[in-house]
Amino acid sequence: MIIYPTLEKEATIGVTAPSSGLNSDLHPLLHQAKERLEQAGYKVVLGETPWTQQKAKSADAKVRAAEFNDMMKRSDVDLIIPPWGGELLIEMLPFVDYSIEKPKWILGYSDISALLLATTLTTGMATAHGTCLIDLRGEETDATTALWETVLYTTEDRSVLQHSSAQYQEKWDHKHPSPHVFHLTEKTEWKTVSRRAEKIKGRLLGGCVDVIRHLVGTPYGNVAAFKEKHIAGEPVIWYLENCELNTADLRRSLVQMKLAGWFDGCAGIVFGRSAANEPVGGYTVEDVYQDIAQELKIPVIYDIDCGHVPPQITFINGAWAEVEAAEGSGTVLQHFKP
Repeated sequence: MIIYPTLEKEATIGVTAPSSGLNSDLHPLLHQAKERLEQAGYKVVLGETPWTQQKAKSADAKVRAAEFNDMMKRSDVDLIIPPWGGELLIEMLPFVDYSIEKPKWILGYSDISALLLATTLTTGMATAHGTCLIDLRGEETDATTALWETVLYTTEDRSVLQHSSAQYQEKWDHKHPSPHVFHLTEKTEWKTVSRRAEKIKGRLLGGCVDVIRHLVGTPYGNVAAFKEKHIAGEPVIWYLENCELNTADLRRSLVQMKLAGWFDGCAGIVFGRSAANEPVGGYTVEDVYQDIAQELKIPVIYDIDCGHVPPQITFINGAWAEVEAAEGSGTVLQHFKP
């Protein structure tokens, strides 16, 4: 069964950096995010690691893990939201304490998704793939991102519905700050390989392909054991997003996951929008999607609201979901089924 953390109003957010922290010139972003969340009624406890960054990480792996473990055990911290992703979270996974005393939401994406997926696969505790702290620093929050609260306040056996965004951000424009942080200018269009409406049902698992692929073959990526122990072999919907991979590397990653058995019993795959996916020798990302759909004989939906091209829907690892796409739009209905 899946264990879902519960969240009360006026919760306390613990901020730790299991991947990258912030250089001193970016510290104002942390202050802004803390202020916005406090204005919204939260208490915010900032650890030491968010304030430091050296050699592609906030601190030594054991230091990062110790602070994360402490926040997971603290009675005065209700959920954990890292400032953002990074590069080397995987270093700290062996030092994480996976004995969950009190279930707590962990919310984030990018490199953080390695911690999210490893935690859910290892413990059966649901984790939340969605916004990071720094993206909550705006005067306002766009409607898609803002639903992180609604999702995390959902309780066991309840359902929560999210819709595709109206517009997405094509590129960052830090010189012209937006009240919403993001500059949402391009029309969102969810697509399917079949070019017809699709509906997929199953348990959600996923994250950033760049990093979760490195869990294959490790103690933190045992999908088969998770399925047997926690979801009784129910079908899985994989949600995946690509940060930096070209199409050949994305294809290699998917084949590796397939050969490792990660896609056994897969009901379908949904892919987030990406600014990467550079074609290699005429091999496009649409070719990648077509190939995996044909090989696994499953529906594939792509360009959904997930990952590094915001805004993004909040996906719960372990939740039962129904993902639909039709005529450019889509919905994600998540049921917090044990």
